[in-house]
Amino acid sequence: MSLPPEPPATTLLVTLTGRDRPGLTAQLFAALSSHDVEVLDVEQVTVRGRLVLAVLLNPASADEAALRRTLADLAGLLDIEIEVSAGHGDRRRPPGRAHITVLGFPLRPGAVAALTDAVAKAGANIDRIVRLASYPVTSIEFEVSGADPARLRADVAAVALAEGVDVAVQPSGLLRRAKRLVVMDVDSTLVQGEVIEMLAEKAGKLDQVASVTERAMRGELDFAASLRERVRLLAGLPESAVAEVRAAVRLTPGARTLVRTLKRLDYKCAIVSGGFSQITDPLADELGIDYSAANTLEIADGVLTGGLVGPILDRPGKAAALARFAAAEGIPLSQTIAVGDGANDLDMIAAAGLGVAFNAKPIVRSAADTAVNVPYLDAILYLLGISRDDIEAADAADGTPTPAPPVR
Repeated sequence: MSLPPEPPATTLLVTLTGRDRPGLTAQLFAALSSHDVEVLDVEQVTVRGRLVLAVLLNPASADEAALRRTLADLAGLLDIEIEVSAGHGDRRRPPGRAHITVLGFPLRPGAVAALTDAVAKAGANIDRIVRLASYPVTSIEFEVSGADPARLRADVAAVALAEGVDVAVQPSGLLRRAKRLVVMDVDSTLVQGEVIEMLAEKAGKLDQVASVTERAMRGELDFAASLRERVRLLAGLPESAVAEVRAAVRLTPGARTLVRTLKRLDYKCAIVSGGFSQITDPLADELGIDYSAANTLEIADGVLTGGLVGPILDRPGKAAALARFAAAEGIPLSQTIAVGDGANDLDMIAAAGLGVAFNAKPIVRSAADTAVNVPYLDAILYLLGISRDDIEAADAADGTPTPAPPVR
């Protein structure tokens, strides 16, 4: 097997900057084509109408002085700036590459300064910065190299907490884009609020149930025992109240966009809930979700008995459901994402390739790979490198209405 050629010892970096307009890139490369050079690398970015285009060249046997004169003439003709400097001889990607996704609501300059300082102190270099979204949250992504991703994650996490922004650090490579199953909790994740509290309100037992729910979510109570205790308080509630609660349930902002976009990308979506199948199954049907698992309320003669049917879906049960869904699709756990907010979600968050704490309790935020604390569920798409522009372009292509940007 032949080895790839060694990179040239001397390279030239041509950097063009100026007002962006059609044809600049073509004109630059047309000018270069009159010289004996080889293109080794190209990077281009446009920010608010300003173009920065960098081309790394192997000058081979080219006359460097003549090349510089050609580029100087082009710069004068197009009213742009072109700089020619010695490039880096090695065109291979540097080691220790990672993506750092930042979410701000809003994103302040001080937060960006603190995060980039942490990256530098970790020994990493920022190779590229791109914007993923400007609304309803601001999201930018840094591509960095030269640092261990695990150390980098620890270093920037403390800064993110202090600055009030969300940060995810993921190693670069195919696995980041290969996650194919997303499993979500339901109450306070896919939907707003807690369904059992909505049922309790109709039964006149809201205070008692809410108190137990809060302690269970913080991990202070065994989930199975606390669920049975809360469900007993619902005894005698008419079955019609369950239908009324289902009709009153409101999705978390961005939930439809998240599921719709994932399905376009051929992801599988699942929901797992410590709540009730009488609520979650219709939700799954409505959104086109592939898998659903939840507890089931016992109903007899048109009223809730205060009991449950079958085994309880608790913290280990959610992780088992994640593994079951992944196995059914032939997807390794390393290519799964789990999203949740309470202690009951900890096992599935730990088992998934990427665990996301969504507006979660402190115990969950500290255990998850990353935390999203903005009120929009579709912000999870940015962690996958999917931009708001890409989402809206796909919506426009099939006529899906795009919500108007919020006033900031």
